[in-house]
Amino acid sequence: MSTISRGYHRDVTEPEPLPDHVLRNRVYWDEVNASRYAEPGRRAWARNDFTWGIFKVPESELRALPDDLVGRDVIELGCGTAYLSAWLARRGARVTGIDNSEEQLKTARALQVEHDLEFPLIHGNAESVPLPDASFDLAISEYGVSIWADPYRWIPEASRLLRPGGELVFLVNGTLWVLTVPDTDDEGPAADRLLRPYFGMHRFEWPDEPGVEFYLGYGDWIRLLRANGFQVVDLIEIQAPKGAVSPEHLVDPEWAHRYPAEQIWRARKTIEGALGG
Repeated sequence: MSTISRGYHRDVTEPEPLPDHVLRNRVYWDEVNASRYAEPGRRAWARNDFTWGIFKVPESELRALPDDLVGRDVIELGCGTAYLSAWLARRGARVTGIDNSEEQLKTARALQVEHDLEFPLIHGNAESVPLPDASFDLAISEYGVSIWADPYRWIPEASRLLRPGGELVFLVNGTLWVLTVPDTDDEGPAADRLLRPYFGMHRFEWPDEPGVEFYLGYGDWIRLLRANGFQVVDLIEIQAPKGAVSPEHLVDPEWAHRYPAEQIWRARKTIEGALGG
């Protein structure tokens, strides 16, 4: 069941059965990760700025988002505690957030009350959003649907939700990091040796985690975006600042200063794509 709250007051039935990875990730986030990210989410809500990724590079430096957000209809796909949605709403966007984890959304709703900021939140599968076609000007994911959902499902869904000329912006782990990080946490962070094939990247199930992640190679991302009516606008490969400290033990700051541990894709839905051309 998809539950819509804070502005919408109705339930929308999810297609049954849900894909295996959606169910597994829902349990993983509800039972394991939600409590871990509650306090960081609270701190992020309290900030005036928005920063990207592990090393908290300011949006004012990367300029990944449109300059003028006033009046834009925006959906955050995999909003978690909704700190990014809150930042967008404070800048005049009309925001909707959707997340697979009810526990994450409980934190988001509490923070909405605490900060007196209301926008709709949906508990549901972002690969099948219960909203009409062409509802939004911007779709965004910062480590939400972009790694926890199947791109061959969520990219077409993002295209469906966007109006012609609408933008898609999403943050994922860097391709080099995915290829060089060890299988288990106790083996340490990413290093300088390739550990798995580049070709055929898609579904990843790490031995010591119950969740399912998804990553593609550069060519696969480009072909998938183009097949769904998008034109790639930019690929921002984030470089960790000198002297940075990483809160994630799988990412060494010195490594991430030499190689991109994270990357932001920007794409625009073309008129031809909207017409099916």
